[in-house]
Amino acid sequence: MFDEACGVIERALGEGVRRQIVADVSGSRNFKTALLRLRDSMRSNVWKAGAAEFPLGRIVRSYDSLTRRDGFHVIHDWDGIADRVNEDTIPVDVLNYVAEQRGGGDTDAAVLSILLDYYFLHVLALLSLRIWDEGDADLRLRRIGQLLDELQGPSGSGQRFAANAETLLLLGTSHFEIDERGYDMLLAKVTTLDRPHQINVALGHAASMGSHLRFGFEATYARDTVIMRNDNVTDYPWLSFSLATLMREYSRMRDEGAGGPDRDAICEAILNGLSPDARAFVRDAPAAPSPYERERAEFCDLFRKHEQELVGEFERFRPSTATYSPLSFFFNFSHNVVKGAVVDALLRGKPWALTLNDMLTGISRSAEENADKEALATTLMGYARANPHRIRGRLMPVIVYDPAAGRRAFSVTMQKLEE
Repeated sequence: MFDEACGVIERALGEGVRRQIVADVSGSRNFKTALLRLRDSMRSNVWKAGAAEFPLGRIVRSYDSLTRRDGFHVIHDWDGIADRVNEDTIPVDVLNYVAEQRGGGDTDAAVLSILLDYYFLHVLALLSLRIWDEGDADLRLRRIGQLLDELQGPSGSGQRFAANAETLLLLGTSHFEIDERGYDMLLAKVTTLDRPHQINVALGHAASMGSHLRFGFEATYARDTVIMRNDNVTDYPWLSFSLATLMREYSRMRDEGAGGPDRDAICEAILNGLSPDARAFVRDAPAAPSPYERERAEFCDLFRKHEQELVGEFERFRPSTATYSPLSFFFNFSHNVVKGAVVDALLRGKPWALTLNDMLTGISRSAEENADKEALATTLMGYARANPHRIRGRLMPVIVYDPAAGRRAFSVTMQKLEE
């Protein structure tokens, strides 16, 4: 089924197919009808482009059922008010919102194209959790990476979501799950991947966990580290794995004299991963009871070995007013960052050329990209402030970009490392 799914998706993402799908639905009598026709295909998981048909219904239903048994609702979000999983998928929920906000206007092909790509993003995220079912998981993950490149390539909408297939694992599981049993099982599977894949998983998870737990520390746990550790017994093992994997890679690169952007990315991700609770990883006290205490201890030993040099490298990532910093970026769930960027793109009719991974690093390819990161982070915070969640009895935004808070987070982290 996996190869069949990849084959259908590859054909659907091929040159001209998505443009034909958008052109077909754009021929509707108005924009609202075009959106509803697109929604029908999302719900049936059957796509038509001219005379060609791309059936994904059986594949999506089967994989969604298997993944739910593992404890994950990859393509459905949790409704905190109704206290249940939403009936519609996340792409359909977003489409419904856009239909309410823009359905009465002129047909916008760019909006239809972004929605179509957002649908396929979730299908690929669903597939990413099935790579261990049979065969070579590393080979299958590389296959999904190729499909992700095609999704975000010149035949698509221009909206970007993730830099690599490993990030799809993060997006697919960064939802509230009432039953958390799947996270430990998934982490055990991730440790069977080859070293490059594990490093990519660690880069994304260390940075995103840093932002996620910093948000929780401030908003959910009233700055109480003990409560945060006890309430995140699934997150700390993932953070332990990520930090140990990155620390191992840093040690290797240092011993081999390797530097440059790859080493910078490793250092920055370690700093971000440490920022919510550095003491848990550089001192002897366990972060939380877990089978991954070995990884935490390994990180601690390697960190102490390279502490002086690594702390010096951290200084390059001290937040400032001149550049974007992920230490200033706080959020509840990673998938909400991508969802927010997509919603903004749909309301404007203009895609964002930034992935989640771009928002998790201050290393930018240009001054323009740095400005775009700040603009997107600020935009997302604006939406979050306009639609706050009730946390500890208070209304709070679930995405925040605050350079002053980023500087404080850096200073506190460095103080804890020096204790």
